[in-house]
Amino acid sequence: MEEPLCCCEYVDRRGERNHLAACCCDCEDLDEGCERWLTCKSLPPGALERIADTVADRVRVPWFAGAVKVNVSLVPPLVLLPVFLHVAALHFLLGLVVLTSLPVVVLWYYYLTHRRKERTLFFLSLGLFSLGYMYYVFLQEVVPRGRVGYSQVVALTCGLILMLAALSRAKKDPGYLPIPASDVKSSCQGLPNKSVRGSSNGLHGITVSGAAGSRAVNGEAKGYSRMSAEESEGVKKDWCAKCQLVRPARAGHCRLCGRCVRRLDHHCVWINSCVGEQNHQAFILALSFFMITSVYGITLTLHTICRDRTAFVALFYCPGAYSDYSSALSFTCVWYCAIVTAGMGYILLVQLLNISYNVTEREARLALRDNTGRRLLGGLVIDTGQYNRGFLCNWGHFLSLGSSPPQRSAEDIV
Repeated sequence: MEEPLCCCEYVDRRGERNHLAACCCDCEDLDEGCERWLTCKSLPPGALERIADTVADRVRVPWFAGAVKVNVSLVPPLVLLPVFLHVAALHFLLGLVVLTSLPVVVLWYYYLTHRRKERTLFFLSLGLFSLGYMYYVFLQEVVPRGRVGYSQVVALTCGLILMLAALSRAKKDPGYLPIPASDVKSSCQGLPNKSVRGSSNGLHGITVSGAAGSRAVNGEAKGYSRMSAEESEGVKKDWCAKCQLVRPARAGHCRLCGRCVRRLDHHCVWINSCVGEQNHQAFILALSFFMITSVYGITLTLHTICRDRTAFVALFYCPGAYSDYSSALSFTCVWYCAIVTAGMGYILLVQLLNISYNVTEREARLALRDNTGRRLLGGLVIDTGQYNRGFLCNWGHFLSLGSSPPQRSAEDIV
């Protein structure tokens, strides 16, 4: 029987027992990379990926039952954000450069991870740490000036707590379709070719109609969500080749999560999860609380450091903002919040318009690709017309999402 791990020991990705003190030992890829860099030689293909995997495997912290692995993508926001904001507070021109560069860097990293189809905690870490750090600066630099009342601090704190509560709910199950059992997989793999239509994204559409397309059996296949033969008549469903299941209408497969989601809207990098039938309401609620809390905090800060001016005017013209470092840091954080709030406000606007037309982001992208949707309101929303039942009915449908568990029944697919 193997001895238990001490607080500084761990089992590495090769299955070998290792120690934190040896984190810089036995790293041939890193040694080779440094040697090639010193001799001005190019790295062999895949060397950077191997070095990154090794570093990610060895970044750990001591814990009771063995060293715990730390996700490397969590670290950059915790270190770089305070440094950049403090540098930006030194001078107006530095602030202009830093606040212009930050969105560009974030968008570049998003494009990089999206192209590689990788999940990352970078954006979630950046969002949560930004909230915490902005709140810390507000309490340390703005409140002591005496122009913010106790009730206003309480209101801002309550808004922050409500937003985090909604965010926590949005992080839960978005409505994953249960993975079928092995026996169901084998029956699904035996689908006749004539009922499967090829598509460019690797998914196949299936039309199930009455007893001709399926037959009901007694019992329920565990973990497999399907409709009865009567309910499925004339209803189009998609066969997911990766999850090996039949998806109900409006469900989609997320390439990053590797699962099918009911009424899939999109995969949100800011919560590192999909937005689907079960968490779409909480996602909208979190965005709404963030907008209200952020605008309120920006207004309180500007009224404190730029007196006798409205918040909008003070955002663009505040002569005394760089008179002392405390005011400069507060003003820099206000502009950082304003940039983030503008981006989140655009996302919220598009989401509200999509709900009003009863269309998801996934359906809008597919409609644009297939040229089957109408661009409305300057292209902010794509109306597919498939599920649009009017403003009130569309919102009523959205507010009822997740109110009742999906129906489960069993059927064989012939």
